[in-house]
Amino acid sequence: MLKSMTGFGAGRARVGDEEVSVELRSLNHKFCEVKARLPRELSSLEPLVTKQVKDRLARGSVELLVKRHAATASGTVPTVDLNLAREYVRAFRELAKELGLPGEVAWSQVANQPGVVRLEEKGVDLESATPAVQAALDQALTALEKMRLVEGEAIHADLDARLKLLEGWSREVAQLAPRAVQEYQQRLTDRIAELARGVAVDPQRLAQEVALFAERTDIAEEVTRLASHLEQFRALMASSEPAGRRMDFLVQEMHREVNTTGSKSQHAEISARVVSMKAEVERIREQVQNVE
Repeated sequence: MLKSMTGFGAGRARVGDEEVSVELRSLNHKFCEVKARLPRELSSLEPLVTKQVKDRLARGSVELLVKRHAATASGTVPTVDLNLAREYVRAFRELAKELGLPGEVAWSQVANQPGVVRLEEKGVDLESATPAVQAALDQALTALEKMRLVEGEAIHADLDARLKLLEGWSREVAQLAPRAVQEYQQRLTDRIAELARGVAVDPQRLAQEVALFAERTDIAEEVTRLASHLEQFRALMASSEPAGRRMDFLVQEMHREVNTTGSKSQHAEISARVVSMKAEVERIREQVQNVE
């Protein structure tokens, strides 16, 4: 089944006190390119998440966003600056000694001084954050792949319809080819008769000219190769493996055969069908750009 390269997926997971969410967005790209954005404290996980994405996706430009959610409402913890606290104690004791004040320094006096106790962002626990990120990313990838499969089904239906058109026109071209030779023979006979004005025409010479025309305009090989390309294309559509690149190559080969057919043909009806075939091959090429 075909997969599109565009889609979106999200996931969320918590391990211990670490809770993270992951969002994925993918667009068309010739290869698999991952642009990861992680919180600074989780930046060391970038190679890990990039590999996890590339293990699941063959093609596409993927934007990966990781968000870390605090386990507490504020996401901060109190931190004590012990060195500063000691300096305050020393200063208070010197002040009490100089002024002759009684009593000891109370802890509350020190704790209330600026900078002694401050709130800081809670540090990351990589042992918990790593499996949380992996689990959330796995959820996001599953959702992304599901969307890509749904879009792939629509692409499959569209390509199938276009291949049927090409197959039909190719059969018509193959049927018209012998008629083109016959019509050329008749036109040549009539023209020679008109110019000769009663003089006998050499049938052998006429047959040679018709044979040369038939050789120059023979499109049997092109029709056969096009049929082979269409058959291979259908096999790729049915494959469970990523097929976008191989499809792109086959479309180029289809265009080559159709273009050569048009160059050889000197028959109006064949030329008209070749124009339609070229347009359809181009539409197929555009659709293949969306296939993984």
